[in-house]
Amino acid sequence: MSPVLRAFLRELPGWFLVFGIFLPVALLLLLLIAYFRVKLMEVNEELPRTPAHQYHRRTAPYHRMKHR
Repeated sequence: MSPVLRAFLRELPGWFLVFGIFLPVALLLLLLIAYFRVKLMEVNEELPRTPAHQYHRRTAPYHRMKHR
């Protein structure tokens, strides 16, 4: 073990590493995962409600201009 790492671990208590650094970061990551899971479920619920021809209407002018 390097002297710098040994001094760091000696000066910093273990409980601070666990409760001050590891736990908040882990909880933040879990919160982000839950948030994006909820957003993905919302999109998956809304996707079947959108008519299929809606996407073609948006791209139609582009295709018309492309073929001219």
